[in-house]
Amino acid sequence: MHTQPLQDRQALNDLMNGWMHRDLGEWEQLRNLFHPDGTIEITWYEGLASGFVDGSMRMGASDLRTKHMIGSPVVTFNERGDKAILETNAMIIAENVKLNIGCECHNRFYDLAEKRDGVWKLFHRQSVYDMGTFTFPLGPVEIDASIAAKYPREYAALACLLELSGFPLSRVFATRGSELESKMKADAKKWLAV
Repeated sequence: MHTQPLQDRQALNDLMNGWMHRDLGEWEQLRNLFHPDGTIEITWYEGLASGFVDGSMRMGASDLRTKHMIGSPVVTFNERGDKAILETNAMIIAENVKLNIGCECHNRFYDLAEKRDGVWKLFHRQSVYDMGTFTFPLGPVEIDASIAAKYPREYAALACLLELSGFPLSRVFATRGSELESKMKADAKKWLAV
């Protein structure tokens, strides 16, 4: 098994913390976290990371604002030391300032990273959603429960807020212990072994 130097682990940790660029609207720095062919699958977007950054710019100009609290990743390297799986606890805090509705969603980013030309960047980002709840920044607000009920409980509050803010979801995503999570992890192990 390849023993990774501390600088590789630090580079990957910095990559995870780089998600702060999204919250700060630092779009070129956010774009630079991914390889040019990097992709992302999260609640409101699936596709090339470059398209995600463009969508994030639109979201940043809307009534919806978000903040991500990021933990330190658990890292699994391949034997060559040029690929890694990163599983990182995170919390998504969001609010629509016009609707006065917010949410907190606890998730785990599940990332595939590659070291190309000596530089670690993300190749593919996914997320597993663990639990979430609504928040009310200025006091209780009526919520249409039928919207939230369309989604798995683990991310129903986030999905409802996204839908009400004009960023609807197109499918079901992985939740803790789900078949989708198991498949995501199995596929990642196959990718790591190649």
